[in-house]
Amino acid sequence: MSGTTPTVEQVRSADGTPIAFERSGAGPALVLVGGAFNDRNTTRALGAALAPDFTVFGYDRRGRGHSGDTAPYEIGREIDDLAAVIAAAGGSAAVYGISSGAVLAALATAQGLPVTGLVLFEPPFQVGSHMGVRKDITAQLIELIAADDRDGAVEAFLTTSVGLPPQAVAGMRTQPIWGSLTAIAHTLPYDAAITAGGRLPADRLAAITAPTLAVDSTGSPQWLRDGSRAAAEAVPGGRSVSLDGGNHEVPPTTLAPTLREFLLG
Repeated sequence: MSGTTPTVEQVRSADGTPIAFERSGAGPALVLVGGAFNDRNTTRALGAALAPDFTVFGYDRRGRGHSGDTAPYEIGREIDDLAAVIAAAGGSAAVYGISSGAVLAALATAQGLPVTGLVLFEPPFQVGSHMGVRKDITAQLIELIAADDRDGAVEAFLTTSVGLPPQAVAGMRTQPIWGSLTAIAHTLPYDAAITAGGRLPADRLAAITAPTLAVDSTGSPQWLRDGSRAAAEAVPGGRSVSLDGGNHEVPPTTLAPTLREFLLG
């Protein structure tokens, strides 16, 4: 992560699926879990900012990058994937999750994975007056992918789950980024299933015993910010913090010091 692409390593998940990851840095283990449209490349800049103090593990969630996939999809299998990466990291690790990856990280930690500290960046829960902002479109996405309509799946996810206006999505269709989005579209049902239409699983979050911090960006929609804080409130002893950033993102140079302070004390 210091100017060169790290070597890709591989670990087998419980169902035999190969999960690709890269590591860099030195110090306590920290696993980075990406969200929708993300692979290990997405978290590399943050990993580089954290590498002086952590051994950072970025991995491709199943179906992405150099990782394999095994049907049928189950959230439990993604939890097993994370468990396998943590095992490769030495048996325990801090975990940072982004968006749907934050939900996955929280569910895995609640299930009892050996997580030493948990940081959740804007898990897309909807609470209070924001209920109904997002809808569960898992079934629709499964149908679109089965019909090989990747463009339709990306459009449905961006408009319904992310909340982008149709004209913004139309503009994205003409940009080079559209190809990278459609290339990973087959994993969108996975993210939709994990986030369950934005429902806050308060009972499961209450089972988390690891120190937990929820982070939201000052530039994000209020429903995302409120959902992030609600997640922290649902975890015993959970904390929350707002950082200067854009819509659903905070620059690594701003985010890294907060993670470093929370996880290293």
